[in-house]
Amino acid sequence: ATHDKIKTVDAHRTSEPLVVVTENNGVATLRLNHPRRLNGWTMTMKRTLETELRKTEDQDGIRALILTGTGDYYSAGVDLGGTLPIGHPRRLRAEIINQNRALFELFILYPKPILVAVNGHAIGAPVTSATLCNQVIASDRATFSTPFAKVGLPAEGCSSVIFPRLIGETAAARKLGSEGWKPTAIEALAIGLIDAVVPHHQLMEDAQRREEYWIAAGETRSYPAGASREELELINAEESERVADGFLSADFLMNQYRFLRSRKKTLPALTFLALRLARPVWSLLL
Repeated sequence: ATHDKIKTVDAHRTSEPLVVVTENNGVATLRLNHPRRLNGWTMTMKRTLETELRKTEDQDGIRALILTGTGDYYSAGVDLGGTLPIGHPRRLRAEIINQNRALFELFILYPKPILVAVNGHAIGAPVTSATLCNQVIASDRATFSTPFAKVGLPAEGCSSVIFPRLIGETAAARKLGSEGWKPTAIEALAIGLIDAVVPHHQLMEDAQRREEYWIAAGETRSYPAGASREELELINAEESERVADGFLSADFLMNQYRFLRSRKKTLPALTFLALRLARPVWSLLL
């Protein structure tokens, strides 16, 4: 029988779990459950997701995994401002490298077949991490945005290598470059970014059916575009170095200042402005 487990709860929310976990016929479903924040990957969300992924790895009764979200968004992406720690520039750069690398290793190193059922809009790392899984299916309401260049950051989640292989050089340039193309589910299917588009109300039924078929067929963990786990680990490590440099760049710091100011988050905005103004001095310590 299917049963819900109330797992890790966000410290700022007392009524609902941050990630809802269900199990059915050997399939675990992890549903991101913070729609008020568009299921964004805050530090708390990332820690909770990691905890739940680790638990499913260790349970012999779980043979395959589905990731999805609650509401209109699969996930609005990483909270960039909230994940930038303050400290000595050299330690700060090392911490950014470690955080970025660890985030995508959650998906690269996950040992069981994993399917992402994109229920709505997906932005940034939730898109690139999905393409590291066995399959991606999407609701007909989904969109896929990777606006890295617009915020002054390089490609991550192995997308600098995997996207050109998966969707072709032209489409990859449109998605990862300054255009920041945001394809619909139908467009994403047409270019090969995802594996299927499903009517919204049938998404989870279809995901469960696929996973049960995988279990019956003895499906194992696989990776996109002919990549191996070892290759993805190497790409991720190299990209993480570039991401750290991007986080500490003048363009990114100013973009974050403008974005946070537009959201009336005055104190975080001023922090980024101060970092930008002082950058000529502290960058010498990198």
